[in-house]
Amino acid sequence: MNKAELIKAVAEKAELNLRDAEAAVDAAVDIVTDALINGEEVKISGFGIFAMKERAAREGTNPATQEKIHIDASKTVTFKVSKALKDRLN
Repeated sequence: MNKAELIKAVAEKAELNLRDAEAAVDAAVDIVTDALINGEEVKISGFGIFAMKERAAREGTNPATQEKIHIDASKTVTFKVSKALKDRLN
């Protein structure tokens, strides 16, 4: 499912027009993004937890040349699925 399909599904499920559904989806994504940037976890009951994780700098290997390379530290987003969602999937 891509963003346009998500907006359409939200519009149908919440009985909104497409413009309002798009605004709601965009607002939710912005809020989650801002919270992660600020180092906060986003917990959605029955769905899961989004969190920011810092990855340490490390040594890697270029697969084409087998040369050792330095990989800088970075930040990434992790997602831990809730038990309720996991149970529904299985």
